[in-house]
Amino acid sequence: MRTAETIEGGAAAIEAALFANGYAHVARVLHPDDCDALRAMYDEGDRFRSHIVMERHGFGQGNYKYFAYPLPPAVESLRDRWYTALAPIANRWNEALGVKARYPQTQQQFLQLCAQGEQSRPTALVLRYGPGDFNCLHEDVYGEIAFPFQMTVFLSRSSEYDGGEFVLVEQRPRRQSRPIVFRPEQGDALVIPNRYRPVEGKHGYYRTRFRHGVSEVRAGLRYTLGIIFHDAK
Repeated sequence: MRTAETIEGGAAAIEAALFANGYAHVARVLHPDDCDALRAMYDEGDRFRSHIVMERHGFGQGNYKYFAYPLPPAVESLRDRWYTALAPIANRWNEALGVKARYPQTQQQFLQLCAQGEQSRPTALVLRYGPGDFNCLHEDVYGEIAFPFQMTVFLSRSSEYDGGEFVLVEQRPRRQSRPIVFRPEQGDALVIPNRYRPVEGKHGYYRTRFRHGVSEVRAGLRYTLGIIFHDAK
């Protein structure tokens, strides 16, 4: 796996963006060749544990597949390295939220905690959207044990599809919801809250709630990689 930027060099900026805005847009997380290789895996059925047709469940329209263990090396490396970078931020995030949970230094240590909570199914996934497809606003929790951040890595070039914007909605107490729309380039990533965000107010921090989805694709094919750092029941 080739990356054009190091995580460690940008960790402070990522933390600042998460606390200030509730999300962080990170450019060039994956090399285009790695993006293309991950897209090509979508039709390799033995790599996946589950295939979800979204309209069957009322999730929207489109398809996604959860990888089986062992994960492809590029996915495992991405998940492990980003967990290590994000875990200290997650601990400070939970402290601000008043949440007692704290996270160990490595992804494997955290997955052991998931396994103790009977969450052992991998949650890394590839999503594919064609014309007319969309994803309803949702959260990716999967069980009682959850990491507060997740990542979406964009595997398609923006010129390959029309529509299909990534949508975040922040629900704010006693205020109208805030919509945020992105159209990143191939290899870019978004780090977003799994559910809640701390916002500093006059009397300390309060929480807002985040959900995410995808607007309707009007033409072309759109692929993304989802990195969720906790396993599922």
